[in-house]
Amino acid sequence: MIGLETIAWIAIVIGILQAIVITIDVSRYPQTMMPIMNIVWPLTGLYFPIMGIWAYYGLAKNNGDDHSEHMEHDHGNMNHHHNHMGHHGHNSKPFWQSVFVSTTHCSSGCSLGDMIGVPIVALTGLTIAGNTLFADYLVEFILAYIFGIAFQYYGMGFKKQDEPGKALKNAIKADTWSLIAFEIGMFGWMALAHYVFFVQMPESTTAVFWFMMQIAMMLGFLTSYPANWVLVKKGIKHAM
Repeated sequence: MIGLETIAWIAIVIGILQAIVITIDVSRYPQTMMPIMNIVWPLTGLYFPIMGIWAYYGLAKNNGDDHSEHMEHDHGNMNHHHNHMGHHGHNSKPFWQSVFVSTTHCSSGCSLGDMIGVPIVALTGLTIAGNTLFADYLVEFILAYIFGIAFQYYGMGFKKQDEPGKALKNAIKADTWSLIAFEIGMFGWMALAHYVFFVQMPESTTAVFWFMMQIAMMLGFLTSYPANWVLVKKGIKHAM
């Protein structure tokens, strides 16, 4: 029977390999319309085994994103036709796909903050009320919020605007609720891991711990998706 540690290593290795494959691809065919997605997609592959690379090749490349436009330059006389299709593909995505991509954008910023927060707490020995989990929650939420807002700020093209203060306010408005929804799913799973699934939670240096984090991030994506759906539907966030 396959043990939990073996499953953990398989999931982690798949995530790492996906991140490498996607990174190589976006380095060859960068998405210039929204450059932040060149970071988002490898991060999505890292924490989301199988689904992450499916989303990249199924949604990023086959629906009119920049990769398709780069590929079209290699096809001689078919350039004009393919470019025409590419420019309209993004806007013609089914709504659920646009929300899915928007959720990867939000979730990747959160996940990056969470991944950085864990070693910070471990190395500093920080606790809250004698509990490392609460310290993880605090540090990870702060970092996730910073990265999440930064990803939203640049993802929505605010770097080109003349009013950075207003742009930052819009980014906070667009991403705060989806970020909180993500952390609810993630923190909820990690609480179960600490208090229900394990008598003693594995150390943050183990594969099992990071497998639990991987699952937590996937659940965070799922809890964030409905929030992004509402935000995009109301026009608070733009469809991707």
